[in-house]
Amino acid sequence: MLQSTNVKTIDKVVVRFAGDSGDGMQLAGNIFSNVSAGEGNLISTFPDYPAEIRAPQGSLSGVSGYQVSVGKGVHTPGDSADVLVAMNPAALKTNLKFLKPGGIIVCDGDSFTPSNLQKAEYKTDDPVSELGIDPNRILLVPMTTLLKHTLADSGMDQKAMMKCKNMLALGLICWLFDRPVDRVLARLKAKFAKKPAVYEANAKVVQAGWDYGHNTHSSLSTYRIETESVAPGTYVDVNGNTATAWGLVMASEKSGRPLFLGSYPITPATDILHELAKRKDLGVKACQMEDEIAGVCSAIGASYAGHLAVTSTSGPGLALKSEGIGLAVMAELPLVVIDVQRGGPSTGLPTKTEQTDLMQALYGRNGESPLCVLAAASPTDCFNMAFEAARIAIEHMTPVILLTDAFIANGSSAWRVPEEKDYPEIKPRFVTPEMLENGWKPFDRDPETFARFWAIPGMEKAMHRVGGLEKDFDTSVISTDGPNHERMVECRRRKIAEIAREVPLVQPMGDADADTILIGWGGTYGHLLTACNELNATGHPCAFWQFRYINPMPSNALEVLSRYKKIIVAELNTGMFADYLQMHLPGKEILRINKVEGQPFLVKEIVDGVVKHMNA
Repeated sequence: MLQSTNVKTIDKVVVRFAGDSGDGMQLAGNIFSNVSAGEGNLISTFPDYPAEIRAPQGSLSGVSGYQVSVGKGVHTPGDSADVLVAMNPAALKTNLKFLKPGGIIVCDGDSFTPSNLQKAEYKTDDPVSELGIDPNRILLVPMTTLLKHTLADSGMDQKAMMKCKNMLALGLICWLFDRPVDRVLARLKAKFAKKPAVYEANAKVVQAGWDYGHNTHSSLSTYRIETESVAPGTYVDVNGNTATAWGLVMASEKSGRPLFLGSYPITPATDILHELAKRKDLGVKACQMEDEIAGVCSAIGASYAGHLAVTSTSGPGLALKSEGIGLAVMAELPLVVIDVQRGGPSTGLPTKTEQTDLMQALYGRNGESPLCVLAAASPTDCFNMAFEAARIAIEHMTPVILLTDAFIANGSSAWRVPEEKDYPEIKPRFVTPEMLENGWKPFDRDPETFARFWAIPGMEKAMHRVGGLEKDFDTSVISTDGPNHERMVECRRRKIAEIAREVPLVQPMGDADADTILIGWGGTYGHLLTACNELNATGHPCAFWQFRYINPMPSNALEVLSRYKKIIVAELNTGMFADYLQMHLPGKEILRINKVEGQPFLVKEIVDGVVKHMNA
């Protein structure tokens, strides 16, 4: 064991793993995150995938990154890293900008070969000097040499050995931050349960990395990361896509409606389909359809048949689904549409994040097609908002679009697995026998919510027809009458507006006496909350609110916002939500902080932007 004098206690730390796409950086980072969550730390992760499909090994364009912040008060993956793990010269060169001044670099010294230096476009044979790195802040580990020595008796060829190199780096980082190796081994054993030889090799390599750190501890100290005071329970590291899938499963249980997913694979939403395809044990039907249109249409058919119907996609797919969503609006069927936003337009930046589908979600259909639009605020909040989207869809007989984004869909947080009793029962509005006896019609409505009732095929005396043509308000038969159409349009609009009665009210956080409020929506929550805390700590009074309910907004939203002298909206687009608020608050100037680079905000960017607006 290390002597206590070599252990420093810190509140939180940011580690960035970087290497070729095939170097296993996502796996190493994910295991480190899982182990840290199990230790009681809060975590926030940012997997940064290259846009290219397997660029040449060792090239600058093929570098993959995984950044994780671990400790107390963690809301973001961090603006910059305390420790950079670089597996080759290209990773070092492209990721050095993410390292804090004075941060530590752990690098594979064996990778500094003439070939790798050439591919990474170095001008000299000394990357450390060329990049201006303090030699005292970089640990050049002979990873390849250690790897070959550790697995010399394994019978593995060199190619197979090299696949284990990420575990050597992981073992070293676990030593550096006092992470228990046995928890890492448990994760590996679960992953390679059907490949015991692969597990044994990786286990030996992890231990070798930890031992290397232990044997060189005179040059670096180890760190103990503080933990939060957390409620008792089971904690896991969960990403947004998985949490979304699990939230839908919970909604299925609470509504008594079987879950159906009809989807077409698309980055970065595909993992929702993958996760639900595994849940046959819970009665989930997950169908990979031939295209996006088939995905939404199959879900509409499942909804008509009485299922909790879902379709998942990203921005290009949402465009293709628009006609089908309009059909669900007209037929007034419950449907959950999940849009995991990515950089656009068109194919755009499939592996990068943006918030650029907001206007498409609100208005991207022909005619007057109102529906509910929600946005998840974090990876773990994806569970809550998926459940909420399903609840609203079923209880109000409407399509609901749930917006997440690549940042929170791929990123993860420590999450306490909830109890079933923590979530309310979802109550479908079924046609009752009494209604059938009294001459029920398909578009009879609940007088309070304006939602029509759900008749499941096979219910005696409930044969009915819905579709894309307008119906008469009183008789429910096809109608082309102008005044009736206007009445139905207003009724569908009011049905969505009535949802606001169930939406939590706006209760700004931060400084209660501030005359400036910072506003965001969706997955920027952690960055904006951290920025607000920093602003208040440095004498810049600021309030903060993150919108998760966008249409309808909370019923007190406009009244609360109108109290502030300055309203600043920060979002990863050119100002879509700011425009939306400006439309509802014509007497106020909505100030903006925008970023459209395929990357999440840095906290510093928000702090600087708010201070600039305050001083204007």
